[in-house]
Order: sequence, then structure tokens, then C-alpha cells
Amino acid sequence: MSQVHVKETGNSQSPSSSKSESYGLKNQVLNHGEVVGQSIANIAPTGTPTVVIPLVFAAALSGTWFAYFFALIGILFVSSSINQFARRSASPGSIYTYILTGLGPIVGIVAGISLFLAYTACASSVTTGFTNYVNELAKDIFHLQNGLPKTGLIAFIFLSVLGSWFVAYKDVKLSTRLMLIFEASSIFLILVVVLATLIHNNFKVDPAQFNFKSFTPAQLKLGLVFAIFSFTGFESAAALGSEARNPLKSIPHAVWQSALFVGVLFIISSYAQVLGFIGSEVTLDKSPAPLQVLATKAGIGFFGVLITIGAIISFFACVLASINAGARILFHMSYHGFFPAALSKTHGSNDTPHIAIGIVSIITFLPAAFLTLKGFGMFDIYGLIGTTATLGFIVVYILVSIAAPVYLYRRKELKPWNVIASLVGIAFMVTALIGAVYPLPAAPASYPIFAFAWLLIAGIVWGVIRYVISSKLRSDIKDDLHAIKRRHEPVAVIG
Repeated sequence: MSQVHVKETGNSQSPSSSKSESYGLKNQVLNHGEVVGQSIANIAPTGTPTVVIPLVFAAALSGTWFAYFFALIGILFVSSSINQFARRSASPGSIYTYILTGLGPIVGIVAGISLFLAYTACASSVTTGFTNYVNELAKDIFHLQNGLPKTGLIAFIFLSVLGSWFVAYKDVKLSTRLMLIFEASSIFLILVVVLATLIHNNFKVDPAQFNFKSFTPAQLKLGLVFAIFSFTGFESAAALGSEARNPLKSIPHAVWQSALFVGVLFIISSYAQVLGFIGSEVTLDKSPAPLQVLATKAGIGFFGVLITIGAIISFFACVLASINAGARILFHMSYHGFFPAALSKTHGSNDTPHIAIGIVSIITFLPAAFLTLKGFGMFDIYGLIGTTATLGFIVVYILVSIAAPVYLYRRKELKPWNVIASLVGIAFMVTALIGAVYPLPAAPASYPIFAFAWLLIAGIVWGVIRYVISSKLRSDIKDDLHAIKRRHEPVAVIG
């Protein structure tokens, strides 16, 4: 595989060299807002108040907002480690390439497989969030007491994937703009309901939510696992390393800004939701549509339908963002030779990794459709497949937190703060990982843990075998990492 080693020189690049440097993807076409849109959409901030906060409440009770506060701290430390790489290099490989650079090819294989599983599982999980709220909307409009039948639910899962596939296949700029617009509108609706809830309760302080005796450390630890799932995907802007304009600035900013913004949103939303459900006949964790309940209690019940529509478009944006990011991981790993070369091809006119997008879309659809056919509820599927996604992200976050100080040490740029950030990030993620797998939950909650373990092991075995037997693969990885490094070195100005 030939590589073109051209240093980043702005607009002085020829079209052919620019095309080669971007791996056939569109070169530096996305502005900062569009890059942020990728990360925000992958987080699906509307999905958290409508689905995940109730799950966190079921575990942490009145400590729900504390769980989100601690999750935000952990994620910000992880983002610090990610940005040590993002400020120095950019490629479609995202954290896979970062860990490959910091800890070598074998650990890079672990990271690549884990990240690919995380994005595809996240997309599959979120299709059921999309479908659940379509089902709720259908109940309201058509007065369906039992909602849509299985075939109808599977049809909407398919439509969410099909729509996401088409947009991702067509144009990355269209993808990121739609995601940004969708998420901005749905976040606005959430903020209106949260503010209305606080006003309805006269902005009173709920003592139980500030009383550490009202919840246990074990409850908080379990809540932390679900809270971290709310943030997963915040780093996905890094997968736009070739397509982002000024990537060494826009991507690091997108990573920490998206994490901080949604973290504050989650903390405020979780506090308001717990406060708003005080005295309700149905508790927060049992409510199928908590924001709609709060809107009604606050006297803005007409917002219920708008919230439902906002949730639908937010979940769709997350499916799209996850397919975008997962396809680029598969694309870059195939570019290195771990998977068939066809998966590293780009569309002749769209400049998108169209084959990889198609494969990821198929993988996204199958688990959600299968579990729906088996009779699992949408929320149950969301939690089951979401657990697999969360485990994948946590493993990658731990690895990148280890890789960052090693990488900086080799560059003779390591500072005490980098070590502290790494250790704190690792501590939070390891705590979440232990909380997710120990004690091992009863079936079927244990199934996604076993699924992740077996898929990760199978992927690692495949990757290691490919790495050992193929000298071309080893050479291509080395050449690509060298080319990435050269592209982002400062250009010497002569005379």
C-alpha cells in the first residue's frame, strides 16, 4: 500500500495529494460546529433524560445527580488523555490510531475491535430508543392501547437504520449538519421542560438529593455505570480526522466541549427529574415517558408530543453518528489490512466509506431486530445492547488513558498533570467496569457481558493472526503512522 507523505500546508496542497492524505474521504470540509455535532449526536443527550436517567435512578435513587457529576469528572479526565493525541495527529482511526501509536499494534488491535463493537452496539441499542418513541407517538395519535405489533417495531428499527445509512452514505457534511440541527432542537425542548419543572417546584432544594445517607456507595457505583453510558461517543469527533477543518484544533475542542456541555445538562436534568417525580404514583424508574409526565405536571402538557418527536429525531441522530464513527473505524482497520481491502474503499463521488457504512448498518439492524422478534421490550433491548456498547467504550477509555502518558514520555513532553489525569481517568473507568460485571448479574442481564467478551476475544484472535502472518500489514501500519506523523509536523519555512 503506497503512502503519500505530504506535510500539512493548508491550501497549498494539490487535489491529488489532498485526496491521498484524506484516505479518499472529503478533505477538511467540516467546520467546528459540524465536528461538535458528531460528538453531541453520538452522545444523544435527549436519550439520557428520556431513557437513561430513569435507569440511573433505579440504581442510585436520590444520588442520581451525584452519579452524573462523578461520571462527568471521570469523562473529562479521559478527554484530557484523548486530547494529548488529538492535538498532535488526526485520522479516521480515532482512538484506535491513538492507542496504536501509544501502546503498539497488539494493544491497538484490542482498541480497534473494542471501539468497533462499541459504536455498532450503540447504534443498535439506540434504534430501539427511536422505535420506542415512535411507538409512543403512534399510541397517542392512533389511540393504540398495546402499541405497534412486533412487525411494526422491526419495521421502524429498519427505517431508522435505512435512513441513517442513506445520509451517511450520501455526504458527511449533510450528516453532521443534520445531527447538529436535530440535537439543538431536541435539547431546547428538554431545557424548556427542565426549567418548567424547576419553576413549578419554586426552585426548592430537595434535601434528600444532597444527603449522602439517602444512598449507599454501592448504589452510586452502579449508577455510575449507567451514567457513563450517557456520555459514550463524546470522543467520536476524532473519527472525522480527515474530514474536519483544522482538525488539530477543532477535534480536541469538540471532545471536551461536548462532554462538558452534556454533563452539565445531565446533572441539571437528573436533579429536576428526581425533584419533579416526588409524590408521583409512578416512580421515575417505572415511567415510560418521564419528560412527558413532568411537562404535564408543570402545566405544559402540550409539550408532550413535541418531546416525543424530539426524542425520535435525537435517537435517529445518534444512530447516524454511531454508524458514521463505526464505519470509519472499520474503514481504517481495513486500510491497514485487518479486514478485506474493499472495506477501505470510498465512493467515487460522495467520498464516503460506503462499503464500510453498509456493513455497519447491517450489523446495527440485526441484534435489535432479533431481540424484538424474540419478544423483548424496547427498553429491555436498549439496556441489553447498551451494556455491550458501554463495556466497549470503557475498555477503550482505559487503554487511551494508559497510552497518553506513554506517548508523551516517548516525545519527552510528559508532565505531572498528564500522569494525574491518566490515573484519575483510569480509576473512574475501572470502577465503572467492575460495577458493570461484578457481581455478575442474572440472565438475561449477563448475556451482553458474555457477548462482548466473546466478540472481543474473537476479534483480537483474528487481528493478531493477521498481524503475525502478514508482513504487508505490518509494513502498512508502520507507513501509515509515519505518514500521519509527518502530515501534522510543523512545516519549515525556508528563506
